[in-house]
Amino acid sequence: MSNTEASGWGSRVGLILAMAGNAVGLGNFLRFPVQAIENGGGAFIIPYLVCFLLMGIPLLFVEWSVGRFGGTKGHHSTPFILDSMDKRSLWKYIGVFGIFTNLVVAAYYCYLESWTLSYVWHSIADTFGGKTQGEVANFFGDYVSLNTYEPVVFWIVCLVLNTWILSKGLSGGVEKAAKIGMPLLILFGAFLAYKAVNIEAGENGALFDGTLGLDYLWTPDYSTIWESKVWLAAAGQIFFTLSIGMGSIQCYASYVKSKDDIALNAMSAGWMNGFVEIVLGSAIIIPITVGYLGIDGMKELLSEGGGLGLGFKTMPYLFEQWGSLLGVLAGVAWFGLLFFAGVTSSLAMGTPVMGFLSDEFGWKQKNAAWAFGFAVFLLGLPTVLFFNNGVFDEYDYWAGTVSLVLFALVEIILFAWIFGMDKGWKEINKGAEIKVPIIFKYIIQYVTPLLLGWVFINSVPDIIETLNHSASGEKIALWQNDKEMEKKSFEQQEILAKKADFKMEFLDPEVHSDEQLSVDKHISIPTYLLIKKQRELKKIRKDKKYRESKIANEEKTMLYKNISRIFLLLLWLGIAYLVYVASRKSKFKTT
Repeated sequence: MSNTEASGWGSRVGLILAMAGNAVGLGNFLRFPVQAIENGGGAFIIPYLVCFLLMGIPLLFVEWSVGRFGGTKGHHSTPFILDSMDKRSLWKYIGVFGIFTNLVVAAYYCYLESWTLSYVWHSIADTFGGKTQGEVANFFGDYVSLNTYEPVVFWIVCLVLNTWILSKGLSGGVEKAAKIGMPLLILFGAFLAYKAVNIEAGENGALFDGTLGLDYLWTPDYSTIWESKVWLAAAGQIFFTLSIGMGSIQCYASYVKSKDDIALNAMSAGWMNGFVEIVLGSAIIIPITVGYLGIDGMKELLSEGGGLGLGFKTMPYLFEQWGSLLGVLAGVAWFGLLFFAGVTSSLAMGTPVMGFLSDEFGWKQKNAAWAFGFAVFLLGLPTVLFFNNGVFDEYDYWAGTVSLVLFALVEIILFAWIFGMDKGWKEINKGAEIKVPIIFKYIIQYVTPLLLGWVFINSVPDIIETLNHSASGEKIALWQNDKEMEKKSFEQQEILAKKADFKMEFLDPEVHSDEQLSVDKHISIPTYLLIKKQRELKKIRKDKKYRESKIANEEKTMLYKNISRIFLLLLWLGIAYLVYVASRKSKFKTT
C-alpha cells in the first residue's frame, strides 16, 4: 500500500462519494434532529452553519491536505503522516489517536449498524404489523437485552460484510460500496421526506400536518441563539457529522495523487454531507413524529430515549399507520437508509488500520482487512454483551467525542503553527480547481484553533462529571431518599394527569399488567413510557429488595464503565507501542 497510485482511487466520483459516505452516517438522521429540537429548533441552524464555515470546512481543508502530504511520503495512517510534518517524535504518538479512535468507534458502530440490518429484515417480514406502540418499543428493549441470539448473528454478519468489502481495497471495495450505497441512501431519503412533508392531519391517524415539524425546525427562537450550550451543541454536531478528528479523512486523502485537487473535493464532500443532514435529515424524522404525536409528544420521546429511541422504538410503529404495503416499504427505506449511512462510515474506519499494518509491517491488504475485522470483533464484544451496563456509551463518549476534539485541536496547531501556515496554504491550493478564498488562511490559523480550544475547555466539566459517574451517583442518591422519590413521583403524575389517554388505574400492576399496557392501542408511546417510569419509581419506593437490586445494578454499571476505561487506555498504549516498534524498524532500515 505504499504505492499510492497502484492502490488508490479508481475515479474522482468514487473518491468524493466515499468521502461523503464517511461523513454521512447515522448521526445525520438520528443525532442532528435531536440536537436541533433540544437547542431551539431553527435557532440551532444559525450556529450550526457558522461552525460549519469556521470549523468544519477549515478542518476538512487541513485533513485533506495533511493526508495528501503524508501520502506523498508513503504514509497512510496518522502516526506517520503527522510524523512527516515535523522532526519531533511526539507527533507520531499524537497520531495514535487516528488509529485508536477508528478502532474503538468501529467496535460499537458496527453493532449499531447491525441493528439497522436486522430491522430491514423485520420490516420485510412485517414483524411490526398490527403491533401497538408499546409492543414496538419493548421489541427494541428485548433486542438489546439479548433475549435471543439474533442481535449477535446480525452483528457478526455486519462485521464479515465490512471486512470482506475492505479486503477488496479502495477502488475494488470501498469505492464500489460508496457508488451503490450513497445513491440508494439519497433515493430512500427523498422518498421518506416526500411522504413525511405530505402527512395531513386527520389522515391515517395523523394529528397534525407533517409540515408543522418543519415549521418548528426552521422558525428560529432568537431567545436561545446566544446561549453557549447551543453553540457548543452546534460545534459538537459538526465533529460528528463530518468525521473530522478521527484520522479516516487523512487516510483516504493519502491515496490521492500529489497534484490532484483536494480543495474542491473537500468542499464537495462537506456540502454533500450538509445537504443530506439539513435537507433529508431534518425532513424525515421530525415531520413524521410531529405529524402523529405533536411537538410536545416528540419532545417527551426524545427526553426518554434520544434519537436512537425515536428511530428504533417509534418510527416502525408510525410507518404502520401508512398501511401494510407502504409501512413495509417505509421501514425498508428508513432502516436501509440508516444501514447504507452506517456501512459507508464504518468502511472508512478500517482503512487507517489497514494502512498502518501494510505500510509499517508489510501486511497484505486482505490480511490487514481481516485483522481489523477480528480486532473490531474482540473490542466490540463487550459493547454487545454489556450494552445495558453502559459499555457502549462509554466507548462512544471517550472515542467518539473526547478523542475527536482533542486530536483535531492538536492537529490544527501542528498544521498552522509548526508545519507552518504558508506551507500549509500552498498544500491546500496545490492542484486546486477552485480559488480558495484567502480569508480561510487566517480562519485556519487563528479562528479555528480558538474555536476548538473553546469547545474543549467547555467540555472539561462534562468530562469530570463523566469520570466521577455523576449520573449514576444522582440515580443512587434519588433511590436512597424517600422524600425525593415522592417528589419525583408527584411531578411525573402531574404530567400524566394532563394526558388524554391516561387513567389512574394504569399505575396499578394488579389492574393492568405490563403486557396489558403494552398491547393497549389507545395508549400513546409518550404516555406508555411515562407510566412505565412511574410504576418503576413506585416499585423502588415500596419494595426494599428491589431498591437494593437497582442500586447494586447501578454500582455494577459503574464498575463495567471503569473496566472499559482501563481497557481503552491499555488499547491506546498498545497502539502507541506498535507505533514505537514500527518507528524503530524504519530507523533500522534507513541505517
